[in-house]
Amino acid sequence: MKLLVINGPNLNMLGIRERALYGAQDYAALCDFVRAQAERLGVSVELFQSNHEGAIVDRIQAAYQNIDGIVINPAAYTHTSVAILDALKAVSIPACEVHLTDVNAREDFRKVSYVRLACDRTFAGFGFDGYRMAMEYLVERYGKPAE
Repeated sequence: MKLLVINGPNLNMLGIRERALYGAQDYAALCDFVRAQAERLGVSVELFQSNHEGAIVDRIQAAYQNIDGIVINPAAYTHTSVAILDALKAVSIPACEVHLTDVNAREDFRKVSYVRLACDRTFAGFGFDGYRMAMEYLVERYGKPAE
């Protein structure tokens, strides 16, 4: 099984931005965590991060017929991007939404998620573990680990 993990704007600034909310671990630590979880699950994983909405849309479209599941943390685009929603719907690849923080316990605007409309599940407020939970869900629901 091939998974694509997409991270949106400002996630490359982990460890620097709002440490009280997002913690001290940096983006490289998140990537290492995701790769270790993929190895544990016996799946391949590709990581992609962009601060640009169109680049995220392009990567989702490129996943068509090449990727078995998507884990996406659209970050600020969660609340604004119909384009990312439409891309996820267009490719019809099983997807899970992830947020490091509990977006439902934050500002009201963060409770709105367009992306969620194209995702099976949302894992929010679990830190890095949300990525693990999303990957496990996709493997258990849609595929078997590679032998």
